[in-house]
Amino acid sequence: MPYPPLLLLLLFVGLWSQTGHSAVMDKLADNKICGDVECSYVLSLATALNDFIAPDCRFINIRKGQMCICYSHLQVYGHRYVDQIGIMGYFPATVVKETHKFTTETVKIPTTDGDFYCD
Repeated sequence: MPYPPLLLLLLFVGLWSQTGHSAVMDKLADNKICGDVECSYVLSLATALNDFIAPDCRFINIRKGQMCICYSHLQVYGHRYVDQIGIMGYFPATVVKETHKFTTETVKIPTTDGDFYCD
């Protein structure tokens, strides 16, 4: 049974609108501190002291007691943000306590729009 063209158009628009939710958000910082130029080395291991609910898609939710592996630090208004393995995103350094530092040698590199891309 052939479908009317309007039905096919509505189906296409519906599917297209479902996939169009990604966005580049404002930068949280101009630079980040990493263990190497690709930010692939682990900087530290941290444990969450409190719950943190993400205010937008650049951030991740953190639960008290959760272990986080930190690959980068952002300097933002006196607060440091770090990202976590598996689910990438940021959270304030004030909600975690670093339990182990893997390196003291760091590099400061510029952030890109891709660092703050939301999917």
